[in-house]
Amino acid sequence: MSTVPVTTPVETDIEPPVSLWRDAWHRLRRNRLAVFGLIVVIILAFTAAFGPYLTPHDFLSQDLGARNLAPSMSHLFGTDDLGRDVFSRVVYGTRTAFLVAVVVTFIAVLIGVTLGAMAGFFGGLLDRIVMWLTDMTMSIPNLLLVVVINASLKSPIASWMESRYLATLNPIYRETVWVDFLLVFGSMALISWPPYARLVRAQVLSIRSRPYITAAKALGLTNRIILMRYVVPNALGPLIVAVSAGLGTAMVLESAFSFLGVGVNPPTPSWGNMISDGLRVWQHYPHLLAAPAAILGLASVAFSFLGDGLNDALNPRGAK
Repeated sequence: MSTVPVTTPVETDIEPPVSLWRDAWHRLRRNRLAVFGLIVVIILAFTAAFGPYLTPHDFLSQDLGARNLAPSMSHLFGTDDLGRDVFSRVVYGTRTAFLVAVVVTFIAVLIGVTLGAMAGFFGGLLDRIVMWLTDMTMSIPNLLLVVVINASLKSPIASWMESRYLATLNPIYRETVWVDFLLVFGSMALISWPPYARLVRAQVLSIRSRPYITAAKALGLTNRIILMRYVVPNALGPLIVAVSAGLGTAMVLESAFSFLGVGVNPPTPSWGNMISDGLRVWQHYPHLLAAPAAILGLASVAFSFLGDGLNDALNPRGAK
């Protein structure tokens, strides 16, 4: 009597598939400059969120008996011409820079993604109109547009707030710093959205003809569902890279506009207006210029390194 041998399935070590984002994270960790940029960005974000509560001095506190002091243990970055602690002002300026960069980039991305996705998906007249708007916006000098917006809108808004204060005696209408932020957010968003629109449009043009988009149309899904569920998510890789670089660009732009007097105005600390104040006396008190300029340069370089690292990590052709 013969017996049939029982065979057992061969056990093989099959690794689970690695997702795109996990694979990108592994590649990003191998890029030392990108890791350095990520660490600096995390530190700056933490400083923007909690730094003003941890500084030893109030950023608005004045001490005329301690004017223009050199850096020391009690004042790490020295003091300015009003005796204010420069370190505390630089830390609060980080919050200003991050707030402007995040809000402006969010608005610009929202406008750019919406217009770019619709232009690339529907094409035709809508595509031509959106591309005409991007070309027209990019042809106007950034500084000129920001100056025109601030000069034409700041005075009427300030007058309206003053009239509302006289009518209601509500002190919130005396907080003119919100006017500065509103104009900065609006004007910078108007000059920042075209690159995102062009990028998303190019991605959508390559995605809309793929088989899964054709299958979604054949199933009767609406254009809105196809755009939101299938088209835009597949265009996020290059967009994330552009956003990381755009945050650093927005910080530099805000500082440049504040430096020229059309951005966030004193007494609200901004790296730009601190650099502008320090530039006038840098020969006698170089710390007033060096501190905010060094932090701005570090933030710009960190976002640049992080953007390059994300570009390499999210680009499958860059994988080794």
